[in-house]
Amino acid sequence: MTNDKTNVASEGQRDAKRSQGIILGAARDEFAEHGLGGARMDRIAERAKVDKRLIYYYFTSKDDLFLAVLEGTYADIRDAEMQLHLTDLAPAQAIRRLTEFTWDYYLQHPEFITLLNSANLHQARHLAKSERVREMNSPLIQTLGDILERGRIAGIFRGGVDPVQLYISIAGLAYFYLSNNHTLSAIFGRNLMTPKAHSQRLSHMCDVILGYVLIE
Repeated sequence: MTNDKTNVASEGQRDAKRSQGIILGAARDEFAEHGLGGARMDRIAERAKVDKRLIYYYFTSKDDLFLAVLEGTYADIRDAEMQLHLTDLAPAQAIRRLTEFTWDYYLQHPEFITLLNSANLHQARHLAKSERVREMNSPLIQTLGDILERGRIAGIFRGGVDPVQLYISIAGLAYFYLSNNHTLSAIFGRNLMTPKAHSQRLSHMCDVILGYVLIE
């Protein structure tokens, strides 16, 4: 009897986790398309094919659901970065790999950029409440700091490089280009989203980042 109850409870937990995952996926698409202000819980329920009351049961409010989506979005990119095994690479190779990965990830996940745009529009008041996001980012910064120190000891990186500032520069070089590609393309009269333009941008990013950390 105890085993039966345990199996039923486990199955219920799996169903709940599955339902939450479906809701979060639908919410991510809705928030990415319409932003926090324009997103509608009715549409999220329709996308997820669930009763709207179930969404409120799991996530309480639209704001809480938005935070859960943001946390999941950051968890995805941090998990993907861990698969790079940067600590196994030579320092310069590790910095280049992280730069390439960041660019490719933003290209392949445009929802990441639009969700961040929405979060910034609301002054990151949701993320400010999240200890989980800060905890997720800490290992990346620690890893980057270790890489910079290895490079400094090897005599190929200059000292005094702040890993937080460096990561912001890597992310910013990709983020600004992609989030503003329409205006930049119009202003400069160039299509900045062609494969050739993408290749040129990535090459420039690597040159800028490595040019900053490497000792000439």
